[in-house]
Amino acid sequence: MKLVIVDDDIALLNALSRRFSQRGFTVVSFAEAVTTDQLTAQQADTYLLDLRFASQSGLSFIAPLRQALPACRIVLLTGYASIANAVQAVKLGADDYLTKPVDLLQLEQALRSESQAITPTMQDTAAVLSPDQLEWEHINRVLSEQNGNISRTAELLGMHRRTLQRKLAKHRP
Repeated sequence: MKLVIVDDDIALLNALSRRFSQRGFTVVSFAEAVTTDQLTAQQADTYLLDLRFASQSGLSFIAPLRQALPACRIVLLTGYASIANAVQAVKLGADDYLTKPVDLLQLEQALRSESQAITPTMQDTAAVLSPDQLEWEHINRVLSEQNGNISRTAELLGMHRRTLQRKLAKHRP
């Protein structure tokens, strides 16, 4: 199986490349800016994409890859998880969505799996999310629905725009 890994974290990229090479994958990795044409030219069976890759978004690669290679598996890996991103990734054609840090066995299973990924819903994750995490998810969902308009989002959430900006500047709880 041929695997393409796109991630700007060099240490993680090297570790994943080494791990999956030992597991029988032929691994091609990209740590610098890449084009969709470069990715599709690889004709890989599986693509592991980072959500935030340098100045690019892994989401931008999903639809073109799915169109060019409909049989390939596409797994999005991120340290900036949100339900809105997960839903968007699956709608664009991703087969799975995993958060960092990820268990390597779980990652390998996602890369080899033939089944469709299950998109997490707010009800599924409510039991395991803290109140701070739920607030973060809600804010990001409303922000996504408003196409990134901070002022409109703050108005809908009933908070001052600056307060919302401070909350968004913090890392996900």
